[in-house]
Amino acid sequence: MNTILLIEDDTALRENTAELLELSNYTVHTAPNGKIGIEMAKKILPNIIVCDIMMPEVDGYGVLKAISTDPTTSQIPFIFLSAKTEHKEIRKGMDQGADDYLTKPFEEEELISAVESRLAKAEIIANMVTAKSSATPEEDDIRNLNELKNLFDDTGQIKEFKKGEVIYKEGAFSRNIYLILNGIVKSHKMEESGKELITALHKADDFLGFTSFAENFPYQETTTAVDDVKVASVSKENLVEILSKNKNISIELMNILSKDISEAKHQLLQMAYSSVRKKTAQTILQFTRILNKNPNEAIKISRNDLASVAGIATESLIRTLSEFKKKGFIEIEGRNIKILKLQALEEVE
Repeated sequence: MNTILLIEDDTALRENTAELLELSNYTVHTAPNGKIGIEMAKKILPNIIVCDIMMPEVDGYGVLKAISTDPTTSQIPFIFLSAKTEHKEIRKGMDQGADDYLTKPFEEEELISAVESRLAKAEIIANMVTAKSSATPEEDDIRNLNELKNLFDDTGQIKEFKKGEVIYKEGAFSRNIYLILNGIVKSHKMEESGKELITALHKADDFLGFTSFAENFPYQETTTAVDDVKVASVSKENLVEILSKNKNISIELMNILSKDISEAKHQLLQMAYSSVRKKTAQTILQFTRILNKNPNEAIKISRNDLASVAGIATESLIRTLSEFKKKGFIEIEGRNIKILKLQALEEVE
């Protein structure tokens, strides 16, 4: 049974999170602050550490530094848990060696998925027999996915798109891979009837443009800026060269693409079989998560985009929103939608 060290100063959140992990068959040790957390990590040597950032005594960055510089704990996977959602804060944590970053509030599935994937990655790396163990790494080697993202950020071509501008079109040859630095992007296709169908939403730190690495295979969908967006692009040829030198990055990219496929399948099933009410409720919740909003914060999104993601007519969406408003599930002011009863929306059938 894998052991998790949870470092969190909020008593209620610490106890609730520990209970979630224990119900998933993990042995959980908890620490109320960073100083105690460092001591416990060196004592129990957990399989993974989940750590808050803003804490008394020693903050999360201090914990990560202490863990990563000690040979006995440096290989333990480390996941940050924080209410900070700014791109620069996420990048700061990842730059210092964190393996993942979850923002509060988080879904139970997000936490379990992050823990499982990081433990799986650690096991894969531990079982690898590398032929280059005695070789001296080159200074420009890319060792992990976060360093690959830094490469995009530092050396990629920076492009900015205004709200509504197209980043690339379906059918165009795919010569570049993009990393979103700021903003939200939608992927969408056009039906024969002329109706737009949104297939995915992407936020900062997500990749765009993966098709085939073998040739200039055309993009299978169009991507458009939902708000002002900044991206960094790298040619596929350069990316292929990097991946050929580092299997670890390839594995991490495979995990990302697999997750994207699973989410797309879930959305398609929802669009095919769910009621209009459930599609509308789930789409509001999906936008709230993608935009990194707390449920009680308003989201500002066009009705057309909401309808496209849900896979329903705009008129049907507007009628359902009015119904939700009358029942007190949501509050509507212009284009702003604020969730008033989160559980009620989650339980809509």
